[in-house]
Amino acid sequence: MIWIILGVIVFVIALYVIVTYNGLVGLRNRVNDQWSQIDVELKRRFDLIPNLVNTVKGYAKHESETLENVVQARNTYLTASTKEQAMNADSELTNAVTKLFALAEAYPELKANENFIGLQNELGETENKISYARKFYNDTALGLNNKIEMFPSNIVAKLFKFEKAEFFKAQEAERENVKVEF
Repeated sequence: MIWIILGVIVFVIALYVIVTYNGLVGLRNRVNDQWSQIDVELKRRFDLIPNLVNTVKGYAKHESETLENVVQARNTYLTASTKEQAMNADSELTNAVTKLFALAEAYPELKANENFIGLQNELGETENKISYARKFYNDTALGLNNKIEMFPSNIVAKLFKFEKAEFFKAQEAERENVKVEF
């Protein structure tokens, strides 16, 4: 009789470990999937940026610093080797693109250029998609992190060395108003 009870207890514990492990793997994979979704939208943004910069160059030749900052921020992201570096580089690029659009306000003929307007609209749509993808990523990362930290699933997470996911956070510079001087 005692062996049956012990067998049932071991079975229940093993079943819990299996279900919890599979849940953690599923959450980790969703976090990675959401990161990939962000990456897809960032790639789209990166493909648009050179066209946008070239369009602006023709109108704002003496604003080379702003244009160089956009290109440099784009390149920084492309060379990022960790998610944290990529998140920081993405923030820099967002700031640089915001300044580029603010710069365009000083050039009425640029604002009226159909190519620029089209690129600006596409980039705006892409920025919205990136924003939504970041939200989904953070929600998924929250689910994984909660599962890793909460009892009793934290025991299984520690046993199998699951790591918490980083959140996308606004950088300090993004919390400030953009200052553009002409």
